[in-house]
Amino acid sequence: MFGPAQLLRLLHINRVLVRHGLDEIILATHLFRPVAFLRHLLPWNWVPRQQLELSRGARIRLALEDLGPIFVKFGQMLSTRRDLLPDDIALELARLQDRVPPFPGAQARMIVEKAYGQPLDSMFAEFSPQPLASASIAQVHTARLHNGRDVVVKVLRPGIEKTIRRDVELLYLIASLAQRYWKEGRRLRPLEVVREYEKTIIDELDLVREAANASQLRHNFKDSPILYVPEVFWPETRREVLVMERIHGLPVGDIAELHRRGVDLKKLSERGVEIFFTQVFRDSFFHADMHPGNIFVNAEDPADPRYIAVDFGIIGTLSPTDQHYLAENFLAFFHRDYRRVAELHIESGWVPAETRVDEFESAIRTVSEPIFDRPLKDISFGGFLLTLFQTARRFNMEVQPQLVLLQKTLLNIEGLGRQLDPELDLWKTAKPFLENWMRDRVGPRAVFKRISYQLPRWADQTPDLPTLLHNLLRRGSSGEITVQLHKQEMEQLRRELRHANRRSFHATVGAALIVGAVLLFGLDAQHATNLWQMPPLSWLLGGLGAGLLLAAWPGSE
Repeated sequence: MFGPAQLLRLLHINRVLVRHGLDEIILATHLFRPVAFLRHLLPWNWVPRQQLELSRGARIRLALEDLGPIFVKFGQMLSTRRDLLPDDIALELARLQDRVPPFPGAQARMIVEKAYGQPLDSMFAEFSPQPLASASIAQVHTARLHNGRDVVVKVLRPGIEKTIRRDVELLYLIASLAQRYWKEGRRLRPLEVVREYEKTIIDELDLVREAANASQLRHNFKDSPILYVPEVFWPETRREVLVMERIHGLPVGDIAELHRRGVDLKKLSERGVEIFFTQVFRDSFFHADMHPGNIFVNAEDPADPRYIAVDFGIIGTLSPTDQHYLAENFLAFFHRDYRRVAELHIESGWVPAETRVDEFESAIRTVSEPIFDRPLKDISFGGFLLTLFQTARRFNMEVQPQLVLLQKTLLNIEGLGRQLDPELDLWKTAKPFLENWMRDRVGPRAVFKRISYQLPRWADQTPDLPTLLHNLLRRGSSGEITVQLHKQEMEQLRRELRHANRRSFHATVGAALIVGAVLLFGLDAQHATNLWQMPPLSWLLGGLGAGLLLAAWPGSE
């Protein structure tokens, strides 16, 4: 099962755990409780250990820091999972810092030259061997192109991929044991958590992918007054080397300097919330590593500050379904509609289908009402979500790995916003944005936008419909379909045909009603000076027609 290198790594991990007194915590778990007495037989427990004076959260944090950058990053991710961890441990893990000693500048130079296949001087007029910043995956050097542009050069650490893959294999082993023997394993899906982490961290090893992320985010916020994304220099970018425009700004965590410059911190905190919700709901493409080290502020105009983002190795996305359910959940909370929240969790599959809606609604209300009775500015939105997840554990709510990055980013944004402006009301700032987004998604403008988008496809497919229908009927009458399809597939086909017929009927009637509304308006146009003077019957017919078209829209059933 294990090679020599893995066995040595396991021995090292065991030594670190023992040094920080974590053998006591491990043996106290449900799995090892029957053999917990063995702890008293281990020689290192015969003398007092200074580490045992620390809290268990602090000991876990220190152990992860000693185990290296991969475990630090994994701990950072786990810190956002209050559904997995007790609060005291999660709070300590949130203090983990991705800071590691730099590797020599001469080694960085060799990596860059190998990536380019030519001397460094042919690519850069200047290259600083002293790193500007150093992290677990890569480090950054300043440089200047031959055209005079100041840039930063991000260089992958030597041998980092081998180190990552070795440690990820060990995480898989631990997760598989947890899923097999831990009573919470099936619900918390540790293998999927590790798989999501592996995908995220392996993606960070490809700097071309990071460059593409940066370019997409720069395009999404082109000419934006609230966020600036540096330019990528593609001719100089390789898998191991990323070259970007060098930016100059104040670290967002330097509150004292922001105050000294007279920066409008209230506006800055509100813009951070706007950037987050814009990325998630408008673009479904969000910077998922927005800790203070990756965010700067352009304070040239203190009354109109602008964010500058760097480090685009971790990007999150959501499917349209998750987007929709998430937005509806937020809005239902804003309106204290707990039954709708419960229904949405069941509809989305986040809790089992057999969950009783009334019981789940009652549990959500119990968590939510005390929070809503407090002033909105005192409510922690991220903390509220975490409390809700903990409550949902009683109803076997499964972990949603695709939402891990979103939750982590939301907590970062809220923490950063409150640091800038303690009075920040994340709910009040987010609510109008989400309401507008939902209107754009389901309102008349969205319907006509979708129809105009689909019309070319419908026009292209319509001439083929008679032939397709004829072939289907011929195959059905000859028994060919019965032979080829199983009974379950036939039933699915019947359902789809019924749904298609229903949609066609709704679409036809809806279109006829809208046409009728337009004709009535035209007949009465000599008396109407604007749209709002349309006769009531026109509004009624038009509204009914739009409703039927919405019902006919694929995916609305």
